[in-house]
Amino acid sequence: MSELIAAIATGRQPCAIGVLRLSGEGCAETAGKVFVCANGAPLSEAPDRKLVLGTVCDAKGRELDHALAVYCRGPHSYTGEDTVELQCHGSPAVLSAALEALCRAGARLAQPGEFTKRAFLNGKLDLTGAEAVIDLIEAQTPDMAANAAAQVSGALERRLSPIYEGLTDICSHYHAVLDYPDEDIPDFRLSDFEQQLRTDRDQLLWLRDTADRGRILKQGVKIALVGKPNAGKSSLLNALVGYDRVIVTEIPGTTRDTVEELARFGRVLARITDTAGIRETSDRVEALGVARSRTAAEQADLAIFVCDAAQPLDQEDREAMAAARSARRAIAVMNKTDLPQRVFRVQLPFDPIFAVSATRGDGLDKLCGWIENAFGTDLPCDGSILTNTRQAEATGRAADAIGRALAAMAAGVTPDAVLTELEAALEALGELTGRTVREDITQKIFERFCVGK
Repeated sequence: MSELIAAIATGRQPCAIGVLRLSGEGCAETAGKVFVCANGAPLSEAPDRKLVLGTVCDAKGRELDHALAVYCRGPHSYTGEDTVELQCHGSPAVLSAALEALCRAGARLAQPGEFTKRAFLNGKLDLTGAEAVIDLIEAQTPDMAANAAAQVSGALERRLSPIYEGLTDICSHYHAVLDYPDEDIPDFRLSDFEQQLRTDRDQLLWLRDTADRGRILKQGVKIALVGKPNAGKSSLLNALVGYDRVIVTEIPGTTRDTVEELARFGRVLARITDTAGIRETSDRVEALGVARSRTAAEQADLAIFVCDAAQPLDQEDREAMAAARSARRAIAVMNKTDLPQRVFRVQLPFDPIFAVSATRGDGLDKLCGWIENAFGTDLPCDGSILTNTRQAEATGRAADAIGRALAAMAAGVTPDAVLTELEAALEALGELTGRTVREDITQKIFERFCVGK
């Protein structure tokens, strides 16, 4: 058993309920020095996984709170070890004093993510499930929460495990024939595994290709509003987020830097960036803002070119159009349609084009509906969507290695050369699920977690 750790598992702000968590050898005995059961029995004798009423005391033995405790005996617990949770009222003072008492009784403060790290090391979670815990905590949409919850339950590992086991069987069959030629082992023929390898590679490529959707699901669609000064970009941002996030004046160049805000379009989370108006300027500060505007457009999933439909298009509009078209995807918004129109759809090289009035709200429903339809994931949020670069990179390496093995088979090379590539694929899959991952990688992963999880 590991040394005893303790932490506050809930936030540091006042709330209805606050939870203290312990894990490790002797946790019930240590917690019993701070939590006194109302029935007078020792906490170590409490029924498994059932709430017990009692009193929490501080390091001086003073009564702090009436609370509940639950004792979960390993290995049937979150960490796989004996664990105790104390459910108190959510006073930061009470929780801090109780935590101090637990540490004086023999526990030490847990490191960030240490509870989940122990769950991984004790085989309760694979690495994809452990990473999904932080995704679940940080989920900002129901779809992200559903995908993360499924991965915590092992959905991604269950998809990868048959591929890993199949490659292991191929490699072990080859080495068995090689090492034990006199045994009654079926002959090893590479051709017998070709279809299996093609299927495995295709599944891994499909999985790798979910990563871009996963990024959008997790972080939100990056949308940049691009246009010349005074086209109405800030008014449009305010209208989309539902409040006056950005100062709006009739003076061109009011926005001199990029301003980002979150918005929700149905199931789609978006990070909308209002940019400085694109134009030639001798003002050093404004010029820096224009440069950031171009960068924001280049890095966006969607650039929305915004023009003042009440003014004829000019060179500054054309420069903003070019910047918008540098994004992965670009559309146009003809703003200020409550005024006499001087810009027409045929003049704009975008599809689709939306006519709106940001100040009155006209046409915004169609724009918002298009964003939801364009970026709403068409993939099931069942745990099969990759949500971080590490997972996508390892999946891609595994698929590429199997692809090289298939190419080697087609070229008629010796089996040992093919097996070298398959072993590389196994190594990549092992890194993905945690079977062969290095300690420094796992340490970096769990450093992202909060203390108490």
